[in-house]
Amino acid sequence: MLGYIRLELRRVTRDVAFLVFGIAMPVVMYLIFTTLGLAQGGGQEATLYVMVSMAAYGGVGAAFNNGAGLGEDRGAGWLRQLRLTPLAPASIVTGKTITGMVVVVPGIVAVLAAGALIKGVTLHPAQWISIIALLWAGTIPFTLIGLGNGYLLTGQAVGIANMAANMGLAVVGGLWLPAETFPGWLKAISDWTPTRNYADLSWHVAFGQAPPPGSALILLGWLLAAGAYAVYGYRRAARTA
Repeated sequence: MLGYIRLELRRVTRDVAFLVFGIAMPVVMYLIFTTLGLAQGGGQEATLYVMVSMAAYGGVGAAFNNGAGLGEDRGAGWLRQLRLTPLAPASIVTGKTITGMVVVVPGIVAVLAAGALIKGVTLHPAQWISIIALLWAGTIPFTLIGLGNGYLLTGQAVGIANMAANMGLAVVGGLWLPAETFPGWLKAISDWTPTRNYADLSWHVAFGQAPPPGSALILLGWLLAAGAYAVYGYRRAARTA
């Protein structure tokens, strides 16, 4: 499986969309939001809040992008070739998930570095480490959703679906605007989204609080559902490849 993971890493990191949407865009949006005063509130708190939000957005975008080429792989017969290898369906999905966990790191670190080096955000070393770890591990459900879309949809449709999911979950999950500013009905939806609970863990750490167990449990529920979706997508795609 290690050879398969290395192959997938080379493919993803050569993708221009990964560099633009997974790394550059979250940094640019963070600098725009904070420099032009578009973030709610002011001062260091707003800068810190948006830093975590855009780091989360970068991680989610890179996670979804990991599944973008799977539709084309199916058309090219790549899944048919994988069926001839000793790799089990769960191992193949796991390999792609591990790839996704690696490629999300640059976008997360880039935004946090911009916060520290450009915006002067200061946190205790333990907070930095905890935020990076939570943002990194929390991308797994989004990677799995992106993989499921990639296995089930055509090459053109999967790109549109993953981008729509990324943007929609970012907005409704409060990564662009705090959910506290939403109407009551939209905030109620936001409270159950994976993006809101994913970022909520690191928001709490950034402001010196313990990550809320409720957010962790909701994100775990999304992880289990997304994992089942990705395995189902691969099994179905493999049968029709």
